[in-house]
Amino acid sequence: MSGGSVGYRDRWIECGPDALRIRGYYFPWGTKTIPYASIRGVRRVRMGPLTGQARIWGTGNVRYWAGLDPKRLSKTQGIVLDTGKYVHPFITPDDPAAVEDIVRERSGAVDDGAA
Repeated sequence: MSGGSVGYRDRWIECGPDALRIRGYYFPWGTKTIPYASIRGVRRVRMGPLTGQARIWGTGNVRYWAGLDPKRLSKTQGIVLDTGKYVHPFITPDDPAAVEDIVRERSGAVDDGAA
């Protein structure tokens, strides 16, 4: 999970020293890199069958984009990131609490209840 300057890593998410990387964000396998300095808000959300859990990749709502995660069906929590753009990245790390803590610490982001 962690090693060296990487604060967190699973199959799809990596919290590096300066940026969050989301593998499989762009079709077919492109990585999105989000510098912590560009993250304004972070919000952990509960998922259900009709609220993101059944979406393996993409969007059902144009305001959110879910990076690829074939195991999302077995997860109950996700994280929405506010980067100041219309579309908010939606991620489902294996350990959402760890990722949320790292992103808040490195970005200075606040709880984004309006994301």
